[in-house]
Formats: sequence, C-alpha cells, structure tokens
Amino acid sequence: MLDKTTRTQIIQLINEQVVPAMGCTEPIAVALCTARAKELLQQRPEKIKVWLSANMLKNAMGVGIPGTGMIGLPIAIALGAIIGKSEYQLEVIKDLTPQALEQGKQFIANPDNICIKLKENITEKLYIEVTCEAGGNTATAIIAGSHTHFVYEERNGEVLLDKRQQTTSTDEGHALCLDMKTVWEFATTTPLDEIRFMLKARDYNIRAAEESKKGNYGHCLGKTIDRPLSHGIFGDTIFCHIISETALACDARMGGAMIPVMSNSGSGNQGICATNPVAVYAKENENTEEELIRALTLSHLTAIYIKQSLGTLSALCGCVVASIGSSCGIVYLMGGDYGRVCFAIQNMIANLTGMICDGAKPSCSIKICSGVSSALLSALLSMSGHHVTSAEGIIDNDVDKSIHNLTSIGRESMCPTDEKVLDIMTHKGC
Repeated sequence: MLDKTTRTQIIQLINEQVVPAMGCTEPIAVALCTARAKELLQQRPEKIKVWLSANMLKNAMGVGIPGTGMIGLPIAIALGAIIGKSEYQLEVIKDLTPQALEQGKQFIANPDNICIKLKENITEKLYIEVTCEAGGNTATAIIAGSHTHFVYEERNGEVLLDKRQQTTSTDEGHALCLDMKTVWEFATTTPLDEIRFMLKARDYNIRAAEESKKGNYGHCLGKTIDRPLSHGIFGDTIFCHIISETALACDARMGGAMIPVMSNSGSGNQGICATNPVAVYAKENENTEEELIRALTLSHLTAIYIKQSLGTLSALCGCVVASIGSSCGIVYLMGGDYGRVCFAIQNMIANLTGMICDGAKPSCSIKICSGVSSALLSALLSMSGHHVTSAEGIIDNDVDKSIHNLTSIGRESMCPTDEKVLDIMTHKGC
C-alpha cells in the first residue's frame, strides 16, 4: 500500500480532475470566463470581445449548448454574461431559464455585440480571454492551462490578478508525477473509504445515459444500438449494453441536454468513456461494490496519468485516453492482475493511436463507440495472454514508455494535423 502522504496527493489530484460539468467543457469554459469578466465589470455587458487558442476554437464551434437547442460559442458567451456565475465553475449556466435564453438570443441577434477571434502568438493549447464593456467601463478575465484556471483579472486598467507567468503550455503542471505501477497500487490497495467517492462518477454518468433515453439527442447513436435491428446484429449482449450506455450519455451531452456529467481532465466525454463501460460491465458481471470502486479509480486515474504528458487539449482524440482507462478497469473486473492491465494498454496504444480530434460535436459518440469497442477487445486479448509486443510499431516493453510514445505523437507530431483540421473547419461553406 502507498503511504498516506502519497495517497492524499493522489486523492487531491482526482478531486481536481474528476468534477461535474454541464455541457461541453470548451464553450462552457468560455461562458465561465465571460461570467467572471461580467462580475468584474459589475454590470451587464453591452459588448463582449473574446480571444481563443486554436484548440479552444476548434472544440467549441459545433457542439450543442445545454438547454438552448443551439450550437456554438455566441449563445454560450451571451448566457455567461446574462446568468453565469463563476462560483458554479463548469456548471456556470445551470440557472438557465426560458427568459434568460430569450435574452441571450436577443443579445446575439446583433452581430456587433460579440466579437470572437483567434488569439495569435500564444503557446497555450487552452487559452480564453474575455473583455466585457459597458457604460465606459471595461473588465478582462483570462483562463489558461485548464478549464477553470483564472490567470488574469483586470477592471478599468487596474490589475486584480496576474498569474500568467506561472502558466505554461504544460499547464497541467501536476506536482505529482504518476507512473502506471503507482496508479495500479493506489487503485487496488487504498482503503475503500478513501476512494468511495468515485461512485459519484457512476451516478452522474449512468444517470445521463438514462436521461438521454427520454429525448433524441445528437445522432441518437445510443438509442440506435439499443434497438431491435442492432440487437439482431450485435445481440442483446454485455458488449451492446456497454456501447449503448456510453453513447447515450455522449449523445445527450453533445446534443445540448441540461444533464451534468462527471468529467475527467477537463472533458465530459472522457469522463463518460472512463466511467460507463466500467460501470455497465460491473453490473452485468455482478462484481462487488468494492470491485467497481477500484475499477473506476483505476480507469479514471489511468486517464489522468496519460493526460499529464499529453495535455488538456491536443490533436489526439480524448476517447483514446479514456478508453485506455476503461480497458484497464474492465481487465480488473475480469480478475486480471497488473501484468494483464499492462497488456491491455499495449493493445490499445497499438490500435487507436492517431485518431484525430476535430472538435466537440454530436459525432463524438461515434468515436467513443470505436474507443470502447477497442477497450473491450484489448481487455479480452490481455486476459487470454495476448498483447502487442515491442517488436511491433510504437510499442515498448515498458508500459510507461509506450504511454509516452503515444502522448509524444499526440502532443508533438500531430501539431501540423491540428493546424490542418482547424483550417478545414474554419473554411467550410457552412
């Protein structure tokens, strides 16, 4: 068992990275920044100027905003200014009412009220700068590094907060550096009462899947998989149930449902993908509550560990990371040891590396299904003693080196891909 100090540090890290979020975290983070700038202004803004990093812009362009039936940044910004409260963090617009929505629509009806631009000459992947103006007053708030990390605040030229020099492109900047063995030992040996809170992830994200069944969100992938035609193809199986429950929650989140989910490393989809496959498998396999708690901890902490070197936002689809976590959790529920977990990770990296992120949007549920399918396949292979070896591709005998091979490709080698994806997205006819 890890010592008490290390366990406390890891629990703090999990509590920082596994938090409730309403809607896609990128436009919601912009709404959060707008809400803070509005609070600094001390009155409702008349004009709002927003500057975003390329990755923020990419992830916020095409996703539904909860409770609005609308997509994209303008309505998120308007609602942040009208009803947003920064104390709510990533649930900043949870006080939305029909009246507030109508006010938001009226605000964005004038295209001069909101100006959104790409922030030039910055290294941060996650950067949001919002300036609100009204009655001759101005106020600016800046978020950088992570979705809720304010680094700068100013009102009428008076600087109230400035932590910009502390923020780097490796914003995640976790003081605690993990490795896979530590992740495994923490998840499997920590006293249960210290990690029982992980059940909240199951409660949030399975509830989101159940709520999703009440509407038609996104591409309805989760509902499609659960229909008789799909059962005729996939069968009424554990596999089918896992894919459906995971896709349902993603459909609702990307489709703009007013349903909070438990996120991981700044992403609701990653939180869903790290949670629902594990929770559904545990229920179907009749695992104990303790086994479920430890599997959820293993899944989420594996994703956090991988994101430490990948970065909060990258060119690599986040479902790759979260699916690796869920594969580890499922291996544990199958009775696998640390060696089998490492086999599953090697199999996952050999398969999914290179899946691009082209922004948050309803079709993310399709990618998540691909990731979860691979997670199940990789877990089954590992339990059969099969794994991709160091003689193949980017896999190393050392599982931590394999993980860093994955993250170096996503963080460094795929940067030109990221630029091309954004160029395509911003020059389409629509």
